Amino acid sequence: MIRLLYFIVALLLAPLTIIAQDQPSDFLSADFHKGRRDEVRKMMPANSVAVIFANAVRNRANDVDYVYHQDPNFYYLTGYNEPNAVLLIFSEDQTTKGVEGNELIYVQERNPKAEQWNGKRLGIEGVKSKLGFKTAFNGSAFEDIPVNFQEFDKVLFFDFENDYRDSSDEADLYNLIQTFKTKVDYPADFDSSKDRFYSMITSTDVENSANVAQILGRYLNRDEKLQEDELISGFVNAEDDKLRSEIKEKVSLKLDANNLNSSMLNEILASLRETKLAEEMVLLKRAIEISAVGQVEVMKAMHPNMSETEIQGVHEYVYKKYGAEYEGYPSIVGGGHNGCILHYIENNKPEVGNDLVLMDLGAEYHGYTADVTRTIPANGKFSKEQKQIYDIVYDAQEAGIKASTLGAPFQAPGEAASKVVTAGLMKLGIITKEEDARIYFPHGTSHYLGLDVHDKGTYQPFQENTVITVEPGIYIPEGSDCDEKWWGIAVRIEDDILITKNGPVNLSAMAPRKAEEIEKVMKQPSPLDKFELPTLN
Repeated sequence: MIRLLYFIVALLLAPLTIIAQDQPSDFLSADFHKGRRDEVRKMMPANSVAVIFANAVRNRANDVDYVYHQDPNFYYLTGYNEPNAVLLIFSEDQTTKGVEGNELIYVQERNPKAEQWNGKRLGIEGVKSKLGFKTAFNGSAFEDIPVNFQEFDKVLFFDFENDYRDSSDEADLYNLIQTFKTKVDYPADFDSSKDRFYSMITSTDVENSANVAQILGRYLNRDEKLQEDELISGFVNAEDDKLRSEIKEKVSLKLDANNLNSSMLNEILASLRETKLAEEMVLLKRAIEISAVGQVEVMKAMHPNMSETEIQGVHEYVYKKYGAEYEGYPSIVGGGHNGCILHYIENNKPEVGNDLVLMDLGAEYHGYTADVTRTIPANGKFSKEQKQIYDIVYDAQEAGIKASTLGAPFQAPGEAASKVVTAGLMKLGIITKEEDARIYFPHGTSHYLGLDVHDKGTYQPFQENTVITVEPGIYIPEGSDCDEKWWGIAVRIEDDILITKNGPVNLSAMAPRKAEEIEKVMKQPSPLDKFELPTLN
C-alpha cells in the first residue's frame, strides 16, 4: 500500500518536474536582480522614487508583432520578461497602507485565454515565487496605486519615446504610462534633453562652469531646439562666472517647479551596468564564445558561391544550436564593397565571389550580447592588396587592445589604433595627409558591451570587470581618391575585451584573427560540406 502511494505521488509530481525542466536553468538569479535594485536604492537621493516601465510591444505588420524583447534596464532590475509592467523602487521603506517595504511591481494578469495563444504569464504569484518580489499587483491596480507622488522630493524615470500603442487591454503599457503621467502631473512641454542639461548646470561648481558650458555648446550647435532655450544658450554664451551663477539660480528654480527627473536614473544605471558581476560574466562569456564558434564554423564552410544570406544563416544556426535566444543586433554580412557600408544589414548579395567578406555578428544569450567581427577571403586566400590592408587593421587592433588597461582613458584604444591606421595608409600611398585617415576609418574603436550591444557606461577611465569592444577598420569604397587596386576592400576586426588588473583579456580569441591563421582554418572541412538541398525552380 505504501509503495502504491509513493507511485501515485511520483506520478502526480512527474509532470511538474518535466515542466520545470522545460526552461533553461542558467538565467540570472532572483538574488542578482534584487541586489541590483538594492544598489540603485543606495544611489537614489533621499525621499525619492524610481519608476521604470517594461518595453513596448512593437508591431511588425498588420496583426503580427515582433518577437518581444524586454527593456534591458527593466530586465536588469527584475528578471521579468513580459510586457505591460512597471517597477517602483523607493529610497526608503514606505508606511503607506498597501505598500510593504521599499519596492512594488505591477505585472500582466494571468489570463488563460490569452495564455493559450501567447504563452504562460508569471502573474502575481509567479513574480513573487520566481523573481523574489514581496509586493506585486496586477497592472490594472496601478490606477489605484496607494502612492502620492507629490510627497517625494524626486521622481526618477526614463522619459517616454512615444513608440507604444494603445491596445484593447486596459492595463497595457499605454494605459500604465498615461496613469503615471496623470499621477505625477507630467507637464505637456516636458523635455528630457533640456532636463538633463539643466541638471548638468545645477550640479556644476563655479570652477568647472566654463568647461560644462563648452560641453553644452557642442550639443547646442547640433540642436536647434536647445538653441531656442534662453537658459541653456545663456549659460553657454555667458562671458563670466558671475553671469553663469545667476543663470544657474534661474535653472534651479525651473527644476524646482516639479519633482520629475529623467536623467538621474540613467546615470545610476550607467554606473552599475558598466562593470559586470561574476554572474553576469558567465552569460556574457557564453554569448561571446558562441559568437566566436560561429565565426570559426563559417570560415570552414565559406566558398565563393555562397550568398551573404547563407553566410548569415550559418552564423545564426550556430547561435540557435547553443541555445542563444536572439541575435544581439541585426547581423552584418558584407561581401566586397558592401563591407564599406558600416551598418549594412540587407545581406542579399547572391554570391560573394573572390571578395573579402566582413562579418559583424553577435549572439544574445539570456539577455547578454556579444559583438565579434571577422573579415575573411571568400576563396580562402587573401590577395596581396587585401592582406596589406588586413595587416594594418590587425596591427591597429593589437595596439588598441594593448591600450585597454585599468585606469586608462576610454579614448585610449581608439587613439592607439588610429595612429597605426594613419601610418599604414600613408605608407601605402592611399592618403598623403594624416587627417585624411578619417575618410577610410570613420568610426570610433570601442563601446561598452553587456545587456545592450552598445551598453550603458560612464565613459570615464576603465574600471575592473568592464567589457568593451576594440574594433578598428579600413573601408575603401569604389571611386575613392586612391589607386583602383584598393577599391572595394573593407576590413574590420572586432573583439570583446575584459578589463582586469592584470591587463586586457580577449574573450573572443577563440576566433582566429591573424591572416595566416584564418587561411589555415578555412582549409579545414566543414560539417556543412555535404549539406545539400533540392534545387527549386
